[in-house]
Amino acid sequence: MQLQIAELAKRWLAMDGLWFQAAEQKFGIDTAIELDTEVWRLFSPLEAKRIMKLLGLEPGGGLDALAKCLNYRCYSYINVQEIKRPSPDKLILKMIKCRVQDARHRKNMTPFPCKQVGIVEYEEFAKTVDPRITLKCIVCPPDEEERSFWCGWEFSLLA
Repeated sequence: MQLQIAELAKRWLAMDGLWFQAAEQKFGIDTAIELDTEVWRLFSPLEAKRIMKLLGLEPGGGLDALAKCLNYRCYSYINVQEIKRPSPDKLILKMIKCRVQDARHRKNMTPFPCKQVGIVEYEEFAKTVDPRITLKCIVCPPDEEERSFWCGWEFSLLA
């Protein structure tokens, strides 16, 4: 079953990538990123709600619920991510291996500048799980800091 889910997630990601490339070819990179950001603004809450329903979770479950939900996102089956809880009110997500960025790296391309999209994606996903959760980007392309992971996100729970 896990293999089937991973195969479906690869197809989902391929569709996302092809859509983006078509938008980029027609409108340019800036407009394609703008459109992609809007798609993620709409998709992330939808994905969160469906995962929460699958897991039987109600909104307001805090960082524990967020950690569970992050493990069921489409990309979690094909990327390597790490979730840590440095304190009860903080959760850190690091994307260690990212299929998109790894493919670009293999082709000697610059990393895809996904920070703008990622902020919206993770913020909307987290807020759907629990509106008290806030997001801070630790690092994400196009940030150029040397690191052993592609992107990092810090989620905090407001009291």
